[in-house]
Amino acid sequence: MSLNAVNDPSSLGFDAGRLARIDRWMQRYVDERKFPGSSLLIARNGEIAHLAKAGRRSIEQDLPFELDTIVRIYSMTKPVTTVAVMMLVEQGHFHLDAPISAFLPEFSDCSALIKGAPAIDQLESAPSPTIHQLLTHTSGLSYDFNTGVLAEAYTQHGLAYSPGSGGLDKWVKQIAAMPLAFQPGSSWEYSVGIDVIGRLIEVVTGKPLDEFIGTEILEPLGMTDTAFSVADNGLDRFASCYTPVEGNPLRLLDEAATSEFRVGSVSTIGGGGGLVSTLADYFRFAEMLRLGGELEGQRLLSPRTVAFMRRNHLPGDIASMGPKSFAEVSMEGVGFGLGGAVVLDPAKMHTAGSVGDFSWGGLASTIFWTDPVEQLTVVFFTQLVPSSTYPNRAELKALVHAALTG
Repeated sequence: MSLNAVNDPSSLGFDAGRLARIDRWMQRYVDERKFPGSSLLIARNGEIAHLAKAGRRSIEQDLPFELDTIVRIYSMTKPVTTVAVMMLVEQGHFHLDAPISAFLPEFSDCSALIKGAPAIDQLESAPSPTIHQLLTHTSGLSYDFNTGVLAEAYTQHGLAYSPGSGGLDKWVKQIAAMPLAFQPGSSWEYSVGIDVIGRLIEVVTGKPLDEFIGTEILEPLGMTDTAFSVADNGLDRFASCYTPVEGNPLRLLDEAATSEFRVGSVSTIGGGGGLVSTLADYFRFAEMLRLGGELEGQRLLSPRTVAFMRRNHLPGDIASMGPKSFAEVSMEGVGFGLGGAVVLDPAKMHTAGSVGDFSWGGLASTIFWTDPVEQLTVVFFTQLVPSSTYPNRAELKALVHAALTG
């Protein structure tokens, strides 16, 4: 699965001229100072049809964004952590409807905001969220960047996740001391639930999360550039990260050379957003999912478990569960599985795609998806926070589907 093995696009059902539109689109984002740089991989049936790169991984140092550039994948960590927890489910360590309090007693005495509560102290008793609710963002947990009373409280208490948060155990206990935004299972809100799942993995296995994911997922899949920190010998390939502010659409947010993701700077292993990776590495992970849990003779999960993960685990689409805060995908016509979003109806989503598309993105505007109908795997990397700044994901899906001719 070398990035040097690029095939004739026409042999894989693509129009080369239409694929070239994607390159121009990527360059336009750079020329218009929307993204510093980006990279892209498109494969069909496991064969690479198109690779592209544009712009800079460091504007300040004038370094090009390469195919082997290391990037912060943020929430694209969530599918990796979900695979890890489903490996434990397959081994019989717990079932998905188990309350998280059975393993993390700090969640034993939960409360939730009364519906419509204007203040953080208007509470009612609530059960402990289940493992399934944590995985599907229906637990009542939140993120500091969401809207609402609980998100504001997270901000006030300094509960934003960062690699320097002071340790996963400590941080999860602080989260557990806060109320829930709603009764578990009653709504959908993008949350730190997968970070709590990361702590669950540590408690059940007796191993640090980075060690378990490293030995059980990254090493078997040959993901040699993926980790929860960047080693010194990888800093020369590590991209800087940017954010738009008034007067400067690409303000430096996290410089590669001094990044909080460097080895020695990371104190909290975030299962919901802590990994860095490369295009080639994440392609290997995505292909494992497309192929039903196995890659090149290394089986991580049963095909039936992967199929179960890729089903919609909500009563309807995300929109039907009433979220009013941040989500990295369209909410109409999109459900949520275990580890990612699932397309239920492309027409309601208003974006080209196939029923059953499985995807997720990250805070720095990255995304991946696998398409079970077209047998597509697509990985797109850039480094701009937040991911809601531009509609690049919907635009990219339209471009990729427009290039399919056979």
